[in-house]
Amino acid sequence: MHVGYTAVFQNPGNGLDDSKVYAEEMRLCDLAVDLGMSSLWTVEHHFDDYTMCPSPVQWLSYQAGRHPDTLLGSGVIVLPWHDPLRVAEEIALLDQMSNGRMILGLGRGLARIEYEGFRVDMNTSRERFVEYARLVLDALEKGYMEYDNEFGTQPRREIRPTPKYTFKGRTYAAAVSPESMPLMAKLGIGVLVIPQKPWKVVQDDLEAYGRVFRETNGAEPPPPFSGGFVFVDESSDRAEEMARTWIGANYATVMRHYEFEAGPHEGVSGYEFYTNITKYLEKHGKQGAIDDFVNLMPWGTPQQVLDKVEHIREMIGTNAIMPAFSYGGMSYLDAEASLKLFAERCLPEINSWEVEPLLLPDRLAA
Repeated sequence: MHVGYTAVFQNPGNGLDDSKVYAEEMRLCDLAVDLGMSSLWTVEHHFDDYTMCPSPVQWLSYQAGRHPDTLLGSGVIVLPWHDPLRVAEEIALLDQMSNGRMILGLGRGLARIEYEGFRVDMNTSRERFVEYARLVLDALEKGYMEYDNEFGTQPRREIRPTPKYTFKGRTYAAAVSPESMPLMAKLGIGVLVIPQKPWKVVQDDLEAYGRVFRETNGAEPPPPFSGGFVFVDESSDRAEEMARTWIGANYATVMRHYEFEAGPHEGVSGYEFYTNITKYLEKHGKQGAIDDFVNLMPWGTPQQVLDKVEHIREMIGTNAIMPAFSYGGMSYLDAEASLKLFAERCLPEINSWEVEPLLLPDRLAA
């Protein structure tokens, strides 16, 4: 089973200089590779302290040179905020420089602060995502892009450097709402699971995704990837205390960034599912939502973490996880200790699990 490492670059409440956050997070990325993690991932966000990596492809390009044997995951590039031609060019360049090591993750975004900052109407996000994803993926296969649609006109232009390897089978999209699942299936791409719902609900969503994928593409869908937030400690009591403190603090930043308590998605086309989160908060309270989020995550002693990851694998059939270990304002020493213990006591066992291999260019598949 594949295990990667996700860096999220959080600075809750602007408690540190951003340069300090970056220095520590980059150090932990180097450590994760040294400890045996097989890929590095980051997420795209803008304009506040929630997650400070505005350009995943640029960041991954640095990591491509620093770690020449490590796979590179975008989790995700948010398509509606960008010119699809530039996105295709940047992906093609990174994949060329890294000799086919990119795992492409795409998404459509959710935060009002980001949509307003980029001057994009959130009501168009779903249509933009579907159209831009189709354009980018076609361009990466054909080597050129041209279109004339409701969002603009692009005369035919070549993608240079010419894409060297196909992205079929190594492209995924973040999907939380059940309405997103059939869209990803029709695009022929895999699913990045962002844990926010009970695993049985995710399992049901993926079953619906699989049916549409098989009907549309005449093939089995790739197994999903799964993110998440991990904390490992020899003491189960301390692990729970740290998880409830820091994974809980992380979800508090989620609620603040996405303004879930304010109900910003009410009446916004394509975001009907997310109004349920606001209603849930009204019924169960902020702490209830935090507790539910924490309970989804793999934390505990090494054996407890192994059991929880195994449960996720059994529920959704994942063949890869890319957990985060530094989040919510946790001290970097605590994050480092958790990462080291995971690498020593959990990683060898998880790596030994027999799963369907990742679909990668032939030179990497072995």
